[in-house]
Amino acid sequence: MQITWDQVFAWRSGRQYVSRPADAGVPEIVGRLCGVQAQVTSSAETAVALRSSKPEPGALVRELAAGTVVKTWSMRGTLHAITPDAAAAFLPLIASARTWEKPVWQRNFGATPAEVAALTEAVSHILDGAVLTREELVDALLSDPAFHRMGEELRSGWGALLKPLAWQGALCHGPAQGNRVTFTSPAHLIPGWRGLPEPDVAAPAAIAAYLGAYGPATPEAFDAWLSRNSLRKTTVRRWFSELGDALTEVDIEGRRAYVLSEYAEELAAATTGQSVYLLGAFDQYILGPGTADTALLAAAHRAKVSRAAGWIAPIVVVNGRIAGTWEISDADLVVSMFDGAPLPRKQLEATAARVASALGVEELVVRAA
Repeated sequence: MQITWDQVFAWRSGRQYVSRPADAGVPEIVGRLCGVQAQVTSSAETAVALRSSKPEPGALVRELAAGTVVKTWSMRGTLHAITPDAAAAFLPLIASARTWEKPVWQRNFGATPAEVAALTEAVSHILDGAVLTREELVDALLSDPAFHRMGEELRSGWGALLKPLAWQGALCHGPAQGNRVTFTSPAHLIPGWRGLPEPDVAAPAAIAAYLGAYGPATPEAFDAWLSRNSLRKTTVRRWFSELGDALTEVDIEGRRAYVLSEYAEELAAATTGQSVYLLGAFDQYILGPGTADTALLAAAHRAKVSRAAGWIAPIVVVNGRIAGTWEISDADLVVSMFDGAPLPRKQLEATAARVASALGVEELVVRAA
């Protein structure tokens, strides 16, 4: 089946609630997106609010406190807010890469696989039925001399030693206490938590969820999004192959990729038109396919979106493609279009009103950078 990138972007925009905001609540939006990156909580709130027909301030934080959505280190080692079902689908696959057993990881973070195993067991015991701040958790661990040399790394806000524990389902973030991070176990936070399945059991749901939002895509794109290509290529390809007739291969202007068969006709019938949307920092629209996808973001402009220290800029999406960035200065929404393109002012003003509603401000005035 041959399709165009215009059709792909039109279909994705609908599936991701960009062109058709959802009447549903936070868990459904977060679930459809396979999680929202939550290194910066306000960015995660914005991603959800822009996709909701009735955005509510603090809606994501409330769902995190209720356990209907959970914050944990997941895709690419970054913090995401994800649904329990997504956690059960994606975490086993990420853990199966066993990145903490690789020599480069051990050199960088100073812990052996045996020490990570011991840390996992200790944290599972400490967090059984408990919610602790980072300081409380580290103090409890350091009461055991076996963990003394890990103290500095354990206190680091980057959480490198804690990420393998999150991937194995031993811990997740609990409700924040002011500015202080807390940790607990998924079993304590999430009602009815059943633990993590084996990777081969989890893979079909994980791939289906990803393709349902970011397809058509290749096994390599899925792995790049999930683990920064840490998994064995043969394993990822086998997972795709085992889905059999559930997947349909398509040709997108010369690129071969897979879509869920249940959406193949819908994708082929997708209609294109003029559209302009504003999406926030760290938005899944660009993170799902990845900033290296030149069909979505021209290579010449990648550094304007993917910036220093891992920052992903707020984006202007024109006809499905990334065409600029934006920022807020006082009451102004300042837009920088790529290649000196003129501002699509009328369309921007309409989508700026959605941004204002999502951010809980009265009005934003669009102006060029």
